[in-house]
Parts: sequence; structure tokens; C-alpha cells
Amino acid sequence: MSNQTTMVQSFTVAYIAVEVVIGLLAIIGNTLVIWAVKVNPSLQDTTFYFIVSLAVTDLAVGVFVTPLAIILELEIQLYFHPCLFLCCMIIIFTNASTSSLLAIAIDRYVRVKMPNSYRMVITRKRIHFCIGFCWTLSAIGALIPMFGWNNRSNLGEDERNMLICNFISVMSMDYLVYVWCFGWVLLPLVTMTALYVQIFYIIRKHMRQSASNLHVCKSNYSKEHKITISLVIVMGLFALCWLPLSIMNCISYFYPTVVQNKAFQPAVYLSIVLSHFNSVINPIIYSLKIKKFKYTFINIVERHILCKDEIIEASSTENTLDK
Repeated sequence: MSNQTTMVQSFTVAYIAVEVVIGLLAIIGNTLVIWAVKVNPSLQDTTFYFIVSLAVTDLAVGVFVTPLAIILELEIQLYFHPCLFLCCMIIIFTNASTSSLLAIAIDRYVRVKMPNSYRMVITRKRIHFCIGFCWTLSAIGALIPMFGWNNRSNLGEDERNMLICNFISVMSMDYLVYVWCFGWVLLPLVTMTALYVQIFYIIRKHMRQSASNLHVCKSNYSKEHKITISLVIVMGLFALCWLPLSIMNCISYFYPTVVQNKAFQPAVYLSIVLSHFNSVINPIIYSLKIKKFKYTFINIVERHILCKDEIIEASSTENTLDK
């Protein structure tokens, strides 16, 4: 028994250490993304505002979600509703990430579908409204358990007020599966996939139709193709990082006997870590796939961290998304 207890404690320490590292990397990387858009005028374009919204959610993972995940792992006793609110806070930022990715996909679709009227349709005011709407809807969707759809009725009398705070104790599995997994992860991913398929179809169609005397138009669609590939990678990594946790929730809900398997709980922890790690990946993708981000990151590091006077010149003459 002592050996098993030691293994559990070692596993807990390792999990907390990984969460701390992920949190720090998420804070550093996404702070750079927000900073880059602020200082580089060529990054202050429509799609980049949505990317900033996504970076804010990823930054919040480092600042709020990973510390909250650590608190839940420490098995601290709390009153039911404060514990439930902490769990809802975690879901808010997940929902905001998904809605930001969906907004990016819609923005790219409108850009290639209506290139001539895009600037009139997607104005800065409408972008700010859309971002605010995404965050508001994300918060409302995440706070539903606070209004009654939670697990309190299934707890014993002694746990309905004070309990050891963890996610499964307070969150309703009905809500996690049908609202969060299906409504906030799977459905948006299917919608984004359909949008990007249509975007690639439109781009390829225009590139094929472009004659040699319309080289500029072809070049623009070629540029859109490259940027869309970068954003599809971001969406694909989001799916790769978040679907395992959704699958774990669905398995525990539809096949509760599987939860008793010794390998199930480590798989849940791994899927949680993977979902948080997604917040570290996006800044890396931007720096590798979008040159303006790469050059601006280098400039920020050299000027403000290494305190060098010379900086790398990044193209800022076009307010576009060139790679």
C-alpha cells in the first residue's frame, strides 16, 4: 500500500511540474503574439485580431487554467459552488478558443468568397463586436452549470455543501458530453473543416482560372492558400489536442465500467495535459509559418530582452497576411 501511495504521489508531483512548465511557456509564447500584433502595423489586419483573441485565451490557460488544474489536483476542500465556479472558469477559456478558431475560419471564407467587398463587410467595428460576442457566448455556455445543470443532486448530504474539489464531483457528465464535447468541440470542428474545404476549393478554382495577364490576382490567391494552410494546421492541432479529452469524457459517460480500468485515469491525465499544451503550440506555428510574426518576435527579443540596438526589418508596407 505504501508503494502504491508513493507512486500516486510521484505521479501527482510529475503532473503538477508538467502543468507549471506548460503554463510558463503558454504565458511567454502568447504574450509575444499579442505584443507582436501591437508593435507591428502590418500585423494589425482583420484575421490577426481574431488571432489575438485566440492568443488571449491561450495566455489565460497559462495564467488561470493551469493553476486551477493544479488546485483541483491537490484535493482541497471547498464549498460546492465556489468549486463549481473554478471548473466553469476552465471551460470558459476552452469555449473561447473554439469560438476564436471558428471566427478565423469564417473570416478566411468571407475573404476568399467576396474579395472585392471584403473590406466593406468585415470592418474593424464588426470584428470587435464579433470577438466580444464570441467571449460572451463562451462565458454563457460555460456558466450553465452554475444555474443548476451540475452534479450536486447526485452527491451525498455531507458533500452538497463542503467537498473535496475536483472536476468530476461537481460537473454533470450530461453537460460535459452533450454541451461541451458535442456542442463546443465537435460541432465547431466539423463546421471549420467544411469551411476550409470550401476555401481551398475556391482558391484552387480561381488559381486555375487565372490567366497570365491576371498574374497579380493569381499571386493573391496563392498567398491566401499559404496562409490558409497555416491556419488549418492551427485548427488541426487544436483538434489533435482537445479531441482525446472529449473522447475520454464520452467513454466515461457511455461506458462507465471502463473507468475502473487502471489505464483509464493516466489516459485522462495525459489528455488534460495535451489539451493545455495546445496553448503552447500556436505561437510556434505562427513563428514557423508566418514570416511577419517570426521577424517581429526576433525584434522584440533582441530589442527588449537582449537590449540590442539593431533590429531586423520586417515588411510593413502591406497590411496583408503574406507569409
